Amino acid sequence: MLAKVHAFVLQGIDAIACEVEVDHAEKVVLDQPARPTIVGLPDTAVKESVDRIRSALYNCGYGWPEGKLVINLAPADLRKEGNALELPVALGILSVNRALRQRGSGRDVEPKDHKKYLVAGELALDGRVRPIKGALSMAMLAREQKKAGVILPADNAAEAAVVPGIDVIPVGTLSEMVGFLNGELALDAHRLEESSVDLTTSSNGKDFGEVRGQELAKRALTIAAAGRHNLLML
Repeated sequence: MLAKVHAFVLQGIDAIACEVEVDHAEKVVLDQPARPTIVGLPDTAVKESVDRIRSALYNCGYGWPEGKLVINLAPADLRKEGNALELPVALGILSVNRALRQRGSGRDVEPKDHKKYLVAGELALDGRVRPIKGALSMAMLAREQKKAGVILPADNAAEAAVVPGIDVIPVGTLSEMVGFLNGELALDAHRLEESSVDLTTSSNGKDFGEVRGQELAKRALTIAAAGRHNLLML
């Protein structure tokens, strides 16, 4: 069985689309290793994430599929770094393990199609979803790809909600994501509180439109300000 989940990786400050493919062979082949195989230029942190994902799935009551698992991170020529791929990999494993209901299953509650969303998040061993870097860039990529929205850690929701036109679905645990996608848990999309944005704080009215060139630097400053990140200026 094959499952596909749409995710992203950061390259500088840009979000690059990454497709997580999980292939499950139910028949156990004795000469194949039991540990899942991750391909697609993953770094050490991504390879080590398999153990965290396995523990999170067990501790949330979903178990682990028997047989051979191959996880492919596409495109294959782009190095995958960071922690944002843990939640989409877990979602792919849940899909091949049939923890997600399929559309048209005949039940009263219609499940969500996870392929309409970009998914990102780091997993704790107990299934909690920890924050990631690049939530704003992720939301911008989702809008460019005409996705319905993003599923990401609750701590990153305010940052991603700066981008209009998409639904920002905040999740605090792995079980919340499964409940939302199965149509069993209603999660409201996070909305930007306009009252929290003060457009009158500028003392001189100047903006980046008066700076000629320096497009990369201006974009980095804008993203840092929107996400309330720190800056080191040299």
